[in-house]
Amino acid sequence: MRAVTMDGMERDVGAPASPAAAAGTSKPASGLRALVVEDEINLARLVGSYLERDGFETTLAHDGLQAVLLAREVDPDVVVLDLGLPSLDGVEVCRQIRTFSDAYVVMLTARSDEIDTLIGLSVGADDYVTKPFSPRELMARIQAMLRRPRVAQGAKHQPDDLAFGDLKVDVRGRDVWLRGEPVALTRTEFDLLAALAEQPRLAFSRRQLIEHVWGQTWVGDEHLVDVHIGHLRRKLGDDAMEGRFVRTVRGVGYRMGTGE
Repeated sequence: MRAVTMDGMERDVGAPASPAAAAGTSKPASGLRALVVEDEINLARLVGSYLERDGFETTLAHDGLQAVLLAREVDPDVVVLDLGLPSLDGVEVCRQIRTFSDAYVVMLTARSDEIDTLIGLSVGADDYVTKPFSPRELMARIQAMLRRPRVAQGAKHQPDDLAFGDLKVDVRGRDVWLRGEPVALTRTEFDLLAALAEQPRLAFSRRQLIEHVWGQTWVGDEHLVDVHIGHLRRKLGDDAMEGRFVRTVRGVGYRMGTGE
């Protein structure tokens, strides 16, 4: 495990071994990379040790500016990102990472106020965990994200490109075009859109979308779906009142619009 400190120096660090790691039960390397951004050094090392035990190649950073630089260098699959950081806070770090990476982002926050977590999610975080938390719970959430099916059940019976007016969704290729121009979506935003697009006549409840995208074992505030739907609508130039591409079904949840 390597860490980059606030003075910009890179050092190899030894993380406190968990009982399982000490017993030699670490998984073989998975080929996945993780970036842990946390200014509490001991907590960063603890999270890093659990990630390494699960086979991740792990890099630690304790400063927001360094985190953005490292995200470009490391190209992580998963970013565990604290909200309160020196130099740049977690929201700004997430916003900048989202301009060049579709890594899964789990936001850590010491504040349970819902507004703080929603601000983090609105810039592209996939999930959040409130401190204090169990490292095992964090790892369970990360593994659940990584297990998300990239093509929903029944996709093999669907054409590659699904069209809704000017919107084209290639579920297998994970591409989206609007009026012929590509639309950059995060993994979570794409997974939500694909779930709706593949069954356009079905009105999904929040819980159903949680199970499609986050998995059946996910536990948390189901209004997480609303945040990501709002972000998706902004990227598609849609809104809740018009609902050309994503319609709100009152008392139920959401369904795909016709694009008209």
